[in-house]
Amino acid sequence: MSQDGVQGRYAGRALANNRYQLRDLLGEGGMASVHLAYDAVLDRQVAVKTLHTELGREQAFRERFRREAQAVAKLTHTNIVSVFDTGEDDLDGMTTPYIVMEYVEGRPLGSILDADVRQFGAMPADKALKVTADVLAALEISHEMGLVHRDIKPGNVMMTKRGVVKVMDFGIARAMQSGVTSMTQTGMVVGTPQYLSPEQALGRGVDARSDLYSVGIMLFQLVTGRLPFEADSPLAIAYAHVQEEPVAPSSINRALPPAVDALVARALKKNPNERFPSAEAMRDECLRVASSFQAAAPSIVPGAQTSSGAGVGSAVFPPVGQTPPPHTGGVQTPYQPTPAPIPYGAPTPPPAYGYPQQPGYQTPAPAAYSPQPGGATPPPYNLSPQTPAPSSGGGGKSNKAVIIGSIVVSLVAIGGLIAALTLNNGGSEDPESAPSASATSHKPGYRGPDTAKTVETTECTEPRESYNDPDQVQMPELTFKNWDSVVACLKAAGWTYDPSYEDENTFGDGTVLDQSPKARTDFDPAKPPTFKFTISTGNPA
Repeated sequence: MSQDGVQGRYAGRALANNRYQLRDLLGEGGMASVHLAYDAVLDRQVAVKTLHTELGREQAFRERFRREAQAVAKLTHTNIVSVFDTGEDDLDGMTTPYIVMEYVEGRPLGSILDADVRQFGAMPADKALKVTADVLAALEISHEMGLVHRDIKPGNVMMTKRGVVKVMDFGIARAMQSGVTSMTQTGMVVGTPQYLSPEQALGRGVDARSDLYSVGIMLFQLVTGRLPFEADSPLAIAYAHVQEEPVAPSSINRALPPAVDALVARALKKNPNERFPSAEAMRDECLRVASSFQAAAPSIVPGAQTSSGAGVGSAVFPPVGQTPPPHTGGVQTPYQPTPAPIPYGAPTPPPAYGYPQQPGYQTPAPAAYSPQPGGATPPPYNLSPQTPAPSSGGGGKSNKAVIIGSIVVSLVAIGGLIAALTLNNGGSEDPESAPSASATSHKPGYRGPDTAKTVETTECTEPRESYNDPDQVQMPELTFKNWDSVVACLKAAGWTYDPSYEDENTFGDGTVLDQSPKARTDFDPAKPPTFKFTISTGNPA
């Protein structure tokens, strides 16, 4: 690579009356470059993204770009790259919009995935789910402010040296979309083809659930080392998003539990109404699934593709139903609509859909799983041996005995549960005497407590400060932790609590299944609420 290529096209230049002095090139694409820069006013390192595209010539685009940057600058979250400033300057005789961002000392997620692919064949599932959960935490904040990212992919996710996930480029795709529309025609699509949702590929309006589809694509890539849809052209990839069903990730990585397959399948539903309802719901499910299985190294099926999916980069391409004109060597003319062939031998395109749910759309019957209340994915298969019902030639008498026996067992379990709740008395007990499923009878298939998943008392005594109000703190993450350690944490902070119990044997006796308020919810530490928890008995439902 030449020295110019190493330094970047604008290295050594300065922006904003010499305030931002561009230095090393951090990354470059077809539409933008990112340089490490020095902020001479505040004496700090920053990252400056410059757009080197024909869009910079349009006043309407530059205004939209500025407004989007201002909106993104209001996003404040650990997992979001902060935006400090925006403007435009004259570089090489062209008006160039730029954004000044927080400099993240770390590596892109794509680079980390490449290293894991070389070592394991894919990223370990527990690590991938944690990264995905952090990306969703960032999207939860942006979606609350009405800001859809539109271009979630490993290239827009950074990881610091301390392992903190940072999502960047909020608002860029929206501004680019606006510019392309003004340059050519409504319906053009800007983004990275491999991660586009079906509604983006069709040139339709998008909402937060479009980002969740892109996150699903990214999670598939992390846990398998490959993308679910790959083709020779952006248009073919767009068709695949609209018409093809992805394979189950476990068909590529045998170490993945069924719950990961179900999570990815729901995120990649063609109809946005069938996906997770929010980033928060999908994040909660990622954390639940991550806690539901024993971490194991990836086991890639021989012959399966294990590359990181590097292929067609960010591109501007037409929605399905349009084909590009022949390239003439100069500036290409806008795409013109032409009848589109049905690819891959498909008889007809899928039915049109929109959201909110439109009349006439027939929701297909669920195949792999049925959506659960609250956005939950079904738990992994229960591997515990179950006691089969006895069978004999007597038929009626045998069934009657089974029914009577079940009633007796149920009454015993209910009695034990009532006793446990009575002993708890609204959270006044000592940690040592905190009730768990051990206070009830163990049924066949009972799963004991997982005492390794504990929470430090400092999570309650020194909770994180709210991002929005310095007088408030955030509710700590206590789900999927051992109840005894949670009680110790709550009592150390002087917080009151109200537990309830639920039969399930996926996570084990004494595991916190749910909490209210949810993790990261703000509350006044001077007037804390009574915290409510749902705890596993370890017995099968």
